[in-house]
This record gives sequence, structure tokens and C-alpha cells, in this order.
Amino acid sequence: MLSFALGFIVSLLVTLVIVRYAHLHETFADTDLAGVQKFHARPVPRIGGTGILIGLVVSAIQLYRAYPGVSAGILGVVACGLPAFGSGLIEDLTKKVSPLARLICTMIAAALAYFVLGIAVTRISVPPLDFLLSYAAISCAVTVLAVAALANAINIIDGFNGLASMVAFMMFASLAYVAFQVHDPIVLSASLIMMGAVMGFFIWNFPAGLIFLGDGGAYFIGFMLGELSIMLVMRNRDVSAWYPVLLFMYPIFETCFSIYRKKFIRGISPGIPDGVHLHMLVYKRLMRWAVGARTARELTRRNSLTSPYLWLLCLIAVVPATLFWRHTLHLFCFVIVFAATYVWLYVSIVRFKVPRWLVVRKRRHS
Repeated sequence: MLSFALGFIVSLLVTLVIVRYAHLHETFADTDLAGVQKFHARPVPRIGGTGILIGLVVSAIQLYRAYPGVSAGILGVVACGLPAFGSGLIEDLTKKVSPLARLICTMIAAALAYFVLGIAVTRISVPPLDFLLSYAAISCAVTVLAVAALANAINIIDGFNGLASMVAFMMFASLAYVAFQVHDPIVLSASLIMMGAVMGFFIWNFPAGLIFLGDGGAYFIGFMLGELSIMLVMRNRDVSAWYPVLLFMYPIFETCFSIYRKKFIRGISPGIPDGVHLHMLVYKRLMRWAVGARTARELTRRNSLTSPYLWLLCLIAVVPATLFWRHTLHLFCFVIVFAATYVWLYVSIVRFKVPRWLVVRKRRHS
């Protein structure tokens, strides 16, 4: 727990410094308040991932004296992830890095982890396909694509105060629990540190929205989730390969459904931003009665009230993944349950048929 505490304290303090002196770097803040995916009321710093990265590095270094192998393993993964973090951070500061360039940098990061650390997808608990993964080229390609896709998916759901960070916290908690069960010290320690570092950021992000993860933070968190889950499955045969599939089902399905919606329903490029992701529909249609005037305070409240809906949706995947991490059939069944629940909720909101108990209404003052 010392690793968790140190990660939390360092991240908390670094993020506090960024927030406290935001006026000195407001040129780099998110000043686009009218974009299709923008739901904040004032310029906000976008470099919250910096505190998380520093918290992780400091905590990993602190482990070196007592557990040099664990410390070196975590720092190795962090080093490989720097291209993913760096490309996102440059975008946060300059807004001049294309999504394709960020995706390529994340793929490079995953490739570094594959070749330098040997972190690879070696099985997916489907015998015919597991045989194909015995070929290095196929294993490398699947690993790189899987990590890059998850990092991009975390960035996609990073739309409201506390949404992506709490979702990531729950996922790291699950990884820590399973790693503890199978006695994997590197994944356990890295997950605990990331839990602390993410929580240190979360306090400043939710509910007030004083700082954002930014692309650097979102891509780095997605990279760490991907690499740690692959390590866990690769090194522990008891862990089903469908465990991370179900664990990450919310961002994965959000991304896949978004591609389907844009390409086949709307007939537009999947790379074009739109305002009809599930979390945006929750904001627009379930939260529209929650506030009255469009003041900064009320817009922030409306923004923050959106995230708990998606936390609960995410738990439909995270809880059974954590409970049934050994059992492939159970995990597969819950993948179907989650997908059905997501589609039902999405269609219900679009057609204005959502259950009344899900709608937050504005209180009437007497």
C-alpha cells in the first residue's frame, strides 16, 4: 500500500502545482468551449497526465532498494510508453499532432515493449487462433494493434469530468486483485501505483474539472492498461485471455460501436469527431433537466453528473471480469450481456424511451 500512497501523494501534489499556476501556462489550456465534443465552461489545463506519469516513476524508483526486479520491470514498461505519452502531450501543448500520428506513436510504444521486454499476446483462449499466435509476426501485429486500439479507446471516452480516470481506476484495481491472486508482483505493484496516481489526478478533475487528462494522459493510461493486462495473461496460464476483453469492454465497445455508427449508419469517416457518443447522449438527454441557466457552475455540475452513469455501465463489465477471471465461458457470456446492455441504453436514449428513473430532473424551488 506504500506504493499506492506514494503514487497518490506525488500525483496529487504535481497536479495541484499545475492547477495552482494554470494562469502561467493558459496558452496551453483547452480554450475551445464550442467544439462538438467540448462540455466545459472555461479554459482548463490539458496536461493532467504529467502528474500521473511522475507519480508512477517516483513510486517505481522508491521500490528499487527493496524490490529491484519489480522496480526495473515497471520502469521498463514506462520507458516503452514514452512515445505514446509524448505524442499526446505535444498535442495537448500545440494542438498540432494528428490522430494518425498519435496512433502511430502508440504503436511504436507497443512495439518497443514487444521487442525490448517481450510483452506479447500469446493466446486468446481460442485454440485455432492460439496456434497462429505462435508465429512471431502475427503475435507482434496483434499485440501492437491491441495496445494502440485500447489507448485510443481510453482517449475516446475521456469526455467528462472523472469519466476516464475513474474507469481506469476500476480497471487497475481489478488488475491488482487478479495479479495478487496469481502472485505477479510487477503487475500488482504497477497497478497499485497507477491506482494511486490516477486518484491523485481524479481529486482535481472531479467534480470541479480543474484539470483534464489530455491526450498524453489518456494514451499513457491506455498503454499501461494494455501492457499490464497482456503481461498478466502471458505469464499466468490460470488467467483467461478473455479476462482483459471483458475488463476493457466499455472503451472497446464504445470505439467499435462508434466506428460502425459513423461508417455504416451516417456514412462518414470514423475519424471525424461527432457529438453522439453514449456519454454525450447521456449529457444531452438525461442531464438536460438537471440544471437551468447556462452558468459556469451549473454547466460544470451537469458535466460531472454525467460520469456516474458511465461508471455504473463500466461496472457491468469490470465486476464479472474480476469475479470470473479464470473462466472463459463466463467471461464470454458477460461480454454479450454488456454489448446488449450498451445497445439497449443507446437506442433507448436516441428514441427518447429511456426509463424515467434514469433521468435527472431539476429540483423545483418553492
